[in-house]
Amino acid sequence: MPDTSFSKPKTRVRVGAVQWQMRITPSLEDFLGQAEYCVDAVADYNADIVLFPEFYNGPLMGKYNDLSPREAVRKLAEYTDDIRDHMIRMAQDYKINIIAGSMPLTEDGNLYNVSYLCRRDGTYEVQYKLHLTPDEVSCWDMSGGDEIRIFDTDFARIGILICYDSEFPELSRILAEQGVQILFVPYWTDTKNGYLRVRSCAQARAIENECYVVMTGSTGNLPKVVNMDMHYSQAAVLTPSDFMFPHDGIAAEATPNTEMTLIADLDLDNLKELHTNGGVRNLKDRRTDIYSLIKRT
Repeated sequence: MPDTSFSKPKTRVRVGAVQWQMRITPSLEDFLGQAEYCVDAVADYNADIVLFPEFYNGPLMGKYNDLSPREAVRKLAEYTDDIRDHMIRMAQDYKINIIAGSMPLTEDGNLYNVSYLCRRDGTYEVQYKLHLTPDEVSCWDMSGGDEIRIFDTDFARIGILICYDSEFPELSRILAEQGVQILFVPYWTDTKNGYLRVRSCAQARAIENECYVVMTGSTGNLPKVVNMDMHYSQAAVLTPSDFMFPHDGIAAEATPNTEMTLIADLDLDNLKELHTNGGVRNLKDRRTDIYSLIKRT
């Protein structure tokens, strides 16, 4: 079991997000070196957690341009265990929780898209992407997971919605019913309209579930890497919309399509105030007498 004990419950949380630059990467060591640079940079600001994007290890697939997309992505999945283990060590060394974006994972012959939560106490857990895009199915022959999970950490109760999953409100509502305080959304989008789908839905999730949302993706290009050649991103930390939060519901926002890190402080007490005294109270005012949400086990 993860060690989530601390002397006093945190009320202020510092979150970080890496807007990752896709670049030709000749080796796993080069990739891990760039990732460690980002972890070190965010940890220097005493952040509690740092988020990486979906498929941020995509540059390693450039070594397999001679293969079909289905073969190349399975080659990429061969790096996943090593990257996860390195992230776990970095979480301990830099004393920061890490959400290692998402990566392809092969299990029992099936290919999944998974995100690892690497805690600074050395433990880790995994969230599988549940809803797959048409390209993930047709180009990569991926399979979806079958469980939405909530994670207790040493700073908050969190959930992870991988890109497309953020566009299905049932998932975040299930997490809200379990007391989620911060949702993390690693995404990968190639066009601005694709990005705006994720961004608009992430903002809606913050409002309707009275929680914070941290989202980040990748920028730059990967020439000749089929199905992963273009990227669009504007990382953001989003809030509910009420008096105790920024007027536009944005705690922090990155410059579009620029490699950078984003850091923001979040006040968990403001969520408690919103739950009880908000201008509107989306969770309390649900008409459960006429509708309900059922999670199948």
